[in-house]
Amino acid sequence: MKDVQNELAKVKLPIKKVGINKLVWPLSVKIQGDLQPTVAKFDMAVDLDKEIRGTHMSRFIETLKDIKILEQKSLEKILSDLKTRLKSKKSYLKVQFTGFINKTAPKSKKQALVDIECAYIANLGKNLKVNTFVKVPVNTLCPCSKEISKYGAHNQRAIVSIEVSSDKIYSIEKLVEIADLGASTPIYSLLKRVDEQYVTEQAYENPMFVEDAVREIGLALEQLNDLDWYRVSVESIESIHNHNAFACIEKNSK
Repeated sequence: MKDVQNELAKVKLPIKKVGINKLVWPLSVKIQGDLQPTVAKFDMAVDLDKEIRGTHMSRFIETLKDIKILEQKSLEKILSDLKTRLKSKKSYLKVQFTGFINKTAPKSKKQALVDIECAYIANLGKNLKVNTFVKVPVNTLCPCSKEISKYGAHNQRAIVSIEVSSDKIYSIEKLVEIADLGASTPIYSLLKRVDEQYVTEQAYENPMFVEDAVREIGLALEQLNDLDWYRVSVESIESIHNHNAFACIEKNSK
C-alpha cells in the first residue's frame, strides 16, 4: 500500500513535536514500595524532519503494548522506541496519573490513602531529561487572621504543585513529604476526634501565608543536590475571600 506519510512535504519546515495526546492506558506505578494499578493519560511526540510529510501515528501506541509498570526503565524504553520506530532525533512523553499515599493520623495512628495528581514529563535527545510533578492538598491557617481575631483564625485547603527536573524519575513520596513542610497541617483522609483536635490546634500554632508555604518548600528543594531545576506554587482556596491567593518560586528564575 502507498505510504503517504513518507511523501515529501510541500512546505519545507521542520516540526518540533508531532504525535498523539490524551491516550488513556492502564498500568501500575510503584509508590511507597507497593505497585498500584492506575489509569494513565499519555501525550507522546517526536520531531519531524522538514522533508517528510507525516509521522506514523500507530507506532506511538505500539510502543506501549508491552508496558505494564511505569518506572525509570520503562520510561526510557518508550522514549528510545519512539526514536527508533519513527526515525527521529528527539522523543517526548507526558504521562499523567493518580497515585496514592498512605498517611497515618497523628494521634489515633489510623491509616488511609490520600490521592495525589502526578505526572512524568520526559524527553530524550542525546540525553534523557525527566520532570516529576505532584499536586498535593494541604491545610493552611492565616497568620493575619490569627493576629487580629479574638477567637480562632480562618483556615482553608491549599494546593501545592511541585515540578522537579532531574536525569531520572523523582520519588513521589519525597515530594509529598516536602509539600507538607509548607502546610499549617497536612491533609488526611481518616481522622478520629482525637486527631481532629490535634490537627486543629497544630494548624493554629503553625499559621502560614502562601508566601511562607512556598518559601519553606523552596528551601527544602534547595537543599537537594540531585535536582537540576524546580518550580513550586501554592494556591490557597480562600475560605472568607471571593478569590484565591497564590505564590510561586522557580529555581534560576529572575
